[in-house]
Amino acid sequence: MKIVIAGAGSIGCYCGALLADAGHDLTLLGRARILDPIRAQGLTVTDFSGLRCHVAAKKLTLTEDAECLHGSELVIVTVKAAATADIASQIARLVPVSAPVLSWQNGMENARTLRSALPDHDVRAGMVPFNVVPSEPAGFHRATSGDIVIQCGPGGLGQMLSSPDLPVIESDDIEAVQWGKLVINLNNALNALSGLTLKDQLLDRKWRCLMADQMAEALVVLRAAGHPVASTTPLPAWMTPHILRLPTPLFTRIAARMLTIDPSARTSMAYDLMAGRPTEIDSLQGEIIRQGKQCGRSTPICAKVRTLVEQKPDKSLSPDQIIP
Repeated sequence: MKIVIAGAGSIGCYCGALLADAGHDLTLLGRARILDPIRAQGLTVTDFSGLRCHVAAKKLTLTEDAECLHGSELVIVTVKAAATADIASQIARLVPVSAPVLSWQNGMENARTLRSALPDHDVRAGMVPFNVVPSEPAGFHRATSGDIVIQCGPGGLGQMLSSPDLPVIESDDIEAVQWGKLVINLNNALNALSGLTLKDQLLDRKWRCLMADQMAEALVVLRAAGHPVASTTPLPAWMTPHILRLPTPLFTRIAARMLTIDPSARTSMAYDLMAGRPTEIDSLQGEIIRQGKQCGRSTPICAKVRTLVEQKPDKSLSPDQIIP
């Protein structure tokens, strides 16, 4: 397929490399600071299991010009939430209505924004469960496990996009899957505030208890709002806070069976906060706060975490400094 990935960041570049390696005609639409090193060196992706895939620059189309969307057969949107409306207007102008549009973005509002701007397109939500971190100027490393899930629809897109190194499955309950990912992603902000890798954060019971409390707060809100939550791990979503609160030796034994985490893994929000870039806090904690207001449930933890991230602290915080 002729695929354009709109938003060549960590997720876009990692997935793009594997889609190109599987034989698709792949275009990365992004910023020069990401694309220039790829032009010079090609694109290299690795993962926690030992995967290493290098795609030569000549096998990719690399551009900062949205005109590349013209004539595409599939658009995968991976821009940050603040850029979704803008890319939607470009898709409306350039992409044929026969081309599906997939949202592989955090949060719940992105697919809604795309559907509103593209009423004649086949727009589908998706969920990317794994974490990708930059490993070198033209390299990206997948640091956690999980398979991409997209909304069911015609054309067998999941099967067409899947490869042994990048499984893509379809779901007929994608909103529940997205809510499940959002609840897990609430830790993005805590990880950013902690200054720790994900692995070190998860080995600290105080951090896990704060993670559990924030997750439990969100689950209460989503239950009151009538939103089903599908777990992104083998455990039911409601059980995860209880597992996080277990003593560390017991927690690590259980967690090892559910999730693989590379020692280098940090959340994307941690990198955004360190670089002074805008974060997606409003798409995560902000979404739970909005849902809480609508159904009359308080969200003190999410509110405090959002405030701290917006303040851009210049040093790492402890759990007690976040919620005494």
